[in-house]
Amino acid sequence: MEVRRRFNQDLCAWINVDANDHHAIAKVQAEFQISDEMLEYSLDKHERARVEYDSMEKTLLVIFNVPHLEKTNNHYETSPMTFMIKDHAMLTIVSQKSDYVVSMMENILRREPNQSTASLLFHTLFLVADSYFPLIEEVNSERVRLNTKLRQKTTNKNLLQLSDLEIGLVYLVSATKQNVTLLEQIKAQSIFPNFSDTEKEQLEDAAIEAKQAEEMTKLASEILDQLSSTYNYLLNNNLNDTMKILTIWSLLLTIPTIVTGFFGMNMPLPFEHSEAGWIISLVISVGLSLWMILVLWRRIK
Repeated sequence: MEVRRRFNQDLCAWINVDANDHHAIAKVQAEFQISDEMLEYSLDKHERARVEYDSMEKTLLVIFNVPHLEKTNNHYETSPMTFMIKDHAMLTIVSQKSDYVVSMMENILRREPNQSTASLLFHTLFLVADSYFPLIEEVNSERVRLNTKLRQKTTNKNLLQLSDLEIGLVYLVSATKQNVTLLEQIKAQSIFPNFSDTEKEQLEDAAIEAKQAEEMTKLASEILDQLSSTYNYLLNNNLNDTMKILTIWSLLLTIPTIVTGFFGMNMPLPFEHSEAGWIISLVISVGLSLWMILVLWRRIK
């Protein structure tokens, strides 16, 4: 599906194309003379955030990591979205997971219809970077909830949910880090001096917002890693305590078995003709058990 919209008193155009609409993509490629290399970058679902500027064709390509608003396998993920500027036209290629950005851009143009394509781009990148914050806050709230549950009882279900949060933060940390690098790289492109002071300021605002998102996701990830390490340590410690108790019990139960087995042999033994022989064997077992308990207690202490 292809949607076209003009703005800035019809001086600029915005063309939005669905990544699955191959016919519309081929049409736009022919119209704007987009190179196969740039188009390959744009359609790659696993492409990292990147910026390319073709000085010959005067085409700026920006691939920005966009967060998904819905969870996948109990965690949030991201996907790349393509923005391309050539002359006075902007091309966006969206997927099913990133099509909500189109509504953002429409709202931007509704509020400020007389802006350039670069301004539209930087405004959009600012809002996309800002969309990470609600997801991070949700992850932090979920972490607090799980921490409360795990303090009460450490269950496999809660630990798996904690693992899902860690996986989701890996995606968010990587995506925000790449976005920050991308916005800094735009300043190194040969097109940067052509931007107006207002556009440069908007780019700086987007970079600051992206940096804040990176710092928040990194902090949330570090806290979650520390929490996960703590519970792993507690689980290992509980396992060691359990094994210690089982070992002590096995040693204590071995003593009566040895004593009774010794007196059960078919050969002359002390106290075999005494009526109190079983009591004597019991006393010996209890005495050795108490001695073993004392030794183990001193050892453990």
